[in-house]
Amino acid sequence: MSISVKRLSKHYGNQKAVDSISFEAKPGRILGFLGPNGAGKSTTMRMLTGYLEATSGEAKISDKNIILEAVDAKKHIGYLPENTPLYTEMYVKEFLSFVAQTYKLADISKRVADVIEMVGLTPEQHKKIGMLSKGYRQRVGLAQAIIHNPEVLILDEPTSGLDPNQLVDIRALIKTLGKDKTVIISTHIMQEVEAICDDIIIINKGKIVANDTLEGLKMANNQNSLEDIFRKLTA
Repeated sequence: MSISVKRLSKHYGNQKAVDSISFEAKPGRILGFLGPNGAGKSTTMRMLTGYLEATSGEAKISDKNIILEAVDAKKHIGYLPENTPLYTEMYVKEFLSFVAQTYKLADISKRVADVIEMVGLTPEQHKKIGMLSKGYRQRVGLAQAIIHNPEVLILDEPTSGLDPNQLVDIRALIKTLGKDKTVIISTHIMQEVEAICDDIIIINKGKIVANDTLEGLKMANNQNSLEDIFRKLTA
């Protein structure tokens, strides 16, 4: 299930937060969506998930327009926003069961147990979310994004707040999920991009300034590091 974006724009008055961008994300490949703060990354992700309506252009999830066919399109999307909204007074297991119920999953108990183990929340599952560290809250956010086994994952800063050991686990999980899903990941961590992404888009001031495979981008830039390429294109 692919993502297709054509001439997508979002304007706030005279400010062009996203300026007529087009790209595709394909199944079985992880797309790194990069850019400096204020470049339009999160705005784009919100439009792709239907949380924000575009000023113009279109975004499709497997040929379903995210605005005109919102209900059908959103069934196939798992979304982890930059600042994950969580019910901090709920227990981890209780919260994930609640999310699973909204998707009307068949065997909720088993799916919740599987996802808790998958994201490494087993020791914390009986705690209130408000008692968790930032890293474990991030894991809860990732768990709610994948609870319904969506074909498309859109992850905005998924490893924010994780310690080095947690980073390794979550990156490995995202890499595994990317084998049979379409994944878009936004991050500022260049090592993370090089570790798990197949394709790279760099956006700057609302416009795409690079769209290539990781290997192709490096080849076109004299095998410079991704960090150097990023700085060159967004300076």
